[in-house]
Amino acid sequence: MFMKKPKHRIFDYSPRYYKPEDDEKEKRKKKLKIRYSRKANRRKNSSVFLILVMMIILFFYLKLNGII
Repeated sequence: MFMKKPKHRIFDYSPRYYKPEDDEKEKRKKKLKIRYSRKANRRKNSSVFLILVMMIILFFYLKLNGII
């Protein structure tokens, strides 16, 4: 009640390491969706790897049971 209310301050921030040239590169990357393509390749490779591991496990299971 007896104290002054603080005034709102205007937020003024200037980034230290801002390069306008890099900003254009980021826009191009977003348009081409380069980041998303990397994730898709990882998923594809991991599914192939998973199938290969399952086939090896199946082979050893059949080998130990004497079917092969």
